[in-house]
Parts: sequence; C-alpha cells; structure tokens
Amino acid sequence: MEKRRYDVWAAGDAYERYMGRWSRRVAGEFVARLSCPPGARWLDVGCGTGALTATIADRCRPRTVVGLERSLGFVTSARGIVPTATCFAVADAGSLPLHDAVFDVAVSGLMLNFLAAPADSVREAARVVRPGGLVAAYVWDYADGMAFLRHFWDAAKATDPSAAELDEGRRFPVCRPEPLREMWTAAGLLDVAVSAVEVPTAFADFTDLWEPFLAGQGPAPGYVAALAAPSRDRLREALRASVPTQPDGSIALTARAWAVRGRTPLRIGAFSP
Repeated sequence: MEKRRYDVWAAGDAYERYMGRWSRRVAGEFVARLSCPPGARWLDVGCGTGALTATIADRCRPRTVVGLERSLGFVTSARGIVPTATCFAVADAGSLPLHDAVFDVAVSGLMLNFLAAPADSVREAARVVRPGGLVAAYVWDYADGMAFLRHFWDAAKATDPSAAELDEGRRFPVCRPEPLREMWTAAGLLDVAVSAVEVPTAFADFTDLWEPFLAGQGPAPGYVAALAAPSRDRLREALRASVPTQPDGSIALTARAWAVRGRTPLRIGAFSP
C-alpha cells in the first residue's frame, strides 16, 4: 500500500475543520514559550493555512513575517487569514530560496513528519537564521498524544487490519522527543530543548468529530476517502463506540504536540542582540 498517496494537503477550508482548529491552539502556546522580543524577523516554513504565521503576526510584534508552503491551495488560504504578513510564497522546505542568516527566528508547525528528508529542512532553517538566532518547531505526538486520531486508527485497525501500516503513530517516528533532539543537534544547533504542549480537543458531538474525516485532507481522511461505503460505515460505527461521549453528546479529548528549539552558533567575535 502506497502510504504517501493518502498524505493530501491542498484544500485550506477542509484542513481548518480537520486539524487547523487544534493547531491554532498549539501555536499560541508554542510562540509564548519562545519569548522572542518584538521587532524580530520571522520565517514560518511549511506555513500551511497560516495558523502559526497568524499567531506570530498577532502576538509577537514582528518586523517581518515570511510564510513558505509547498501547497498553492494552502498559500491562497493563508493570504486571506494573515494579510499583514510580509510575504507568502510556494517553496520547498528542503531547499529554501533565501540567503544565509537573514532571519532572527525560523519556525515550523506540524510539518516535519510529512517531508521525505526532514533533517534537510532543519539544516536549511538553521542556514537562513543569523548567528545566535532561534530555530524551533512542533509536531503532533501521533503515537500517544493525539487522542482523536488514536481512537480513529484503533477503530480502523479493528475493522481493517491492513490499516495498521497507515497509522501515523507508526509511520512518523520523528514525532517523538529523541528523534527531534537528534535532528536539531545534527543541524549544529545549540541549547536544544524538547517539551510537550497539550491542548483540549472538544467536539460538540460525534458528527463534529467524524465529518472532518470525510474531507480527504491528510492520512486518516485520505484513508476514509479510499474506502467503499460499507467499510466506511463499519469504521464510523467502530469509532463511535470507542470515543468517550458525554450525556449531552459532546466528546472531550486532548491533543499533545512535541515542541523543539535550539540556537544557531555564534561566530567568533559575534554577539547575540
């Protein structure tokens, strides 16, 4: 089974309901922990629909914000969400069309695991950040921390054992503290630290949880889109039976991301402002 064909990220509106509403919550906590001074030059690599870029623009008083994303559909959505950003452009995270040492901070949100060579992206981010600058990112904890996806894949495997190879917890080993730490260290970054960011994911009812899986954006919805109707119905009912539903029909879960950060080395004779 070709796993990458399920990793579709193109439609901004569909992404927003599936994952964007939760990624915005993580973005707020993430940038607060970075404690960057106002007037910094920011780069958001793999900016998606602009959740992290918008948070930077709103809360960090940046001098410059540049968002780069390989999906034209996402770039179009991001431009509508963050009109104050200096620039949004289509670009490859593994080969940034930027000069060396031109940013104070380079960040990425929920992107590294979808790259064929994530370490290349980290090295590129470090290249375009000034000496003493910050390189940081966060990724979902697919193995244990994303409760609604954990319920989904457990239900999928119960109804279709072949779904096990598509489970993001199995496919994306980079979404754990030690692999993240190793990538940052291998890129030559210093003072590397990894921490957990956990946010609530509250669904009004089962429909609110289930319908985003029908939009085809991302591995789990891509898997659902490929199912025949009877198999999709079996998966829906298995998922419905597995999630903890309150008397009013709501479903309260949590989502955890791992955040990693490190600083680029100072050159001899240089100082960090």
